Amino acid sequence: MRTRYDLKTEIYLALLPTLTMAMVLFLLETYSKQHLLFASLASSAFLIYLDPHLPSNSIYTLTMAQVSAALVGFGVLKVIGPGYTSAMTAMVMAIALMILLNIMHPPAVSTALTFAFETGKTLPLFLIALALLVILIVLQKVSVWLINRRVPADPLNQL
Repeated sequence: MRTRYDLKTEIYLALLPTLTMAMVLFLLETYSKQHLLFASLASSAFLIYLDPHLPSNSIYTLTMAQVSAALVGFGVLKVIGPGYTSAMTAMVMAIALMILLNIMHPPAVSTALTFAFETGKTLPLFLIALALLVILIVLQKVSVWLINRRVPADPLNQL
């Protein structure tokens, strides 16, 4: 169970992923019309807010899972073409790869699906947006560390 803070602190912690995802959305809207990419990355950002210390939200896991899922989806798209067969193949391959490499990050499944369905050139833009999420992880971990130094955890919520 994650540590709960007072409302002001919870809002502060939620503000970083929200602002980061707003920047990602602006980036996607400005340089591409690939709105589906936003869904997967927004889910990653919320997981980082929810529990930045969870192993599935580590920089390594998030980066490896998202990049591998994007590459799998992109590769399947190039081999099979867009459609449901590509999406299903990419999804199964991404899940299998995450299990084999122990890089479980659930939003990456959506990334594989997105790339398997899309026909636009979104991989470079996705990698830039992912880099923003990596920065978010670092900021969120620093924020939680600073908050824990400043505010004692609620002992009643630790039960």
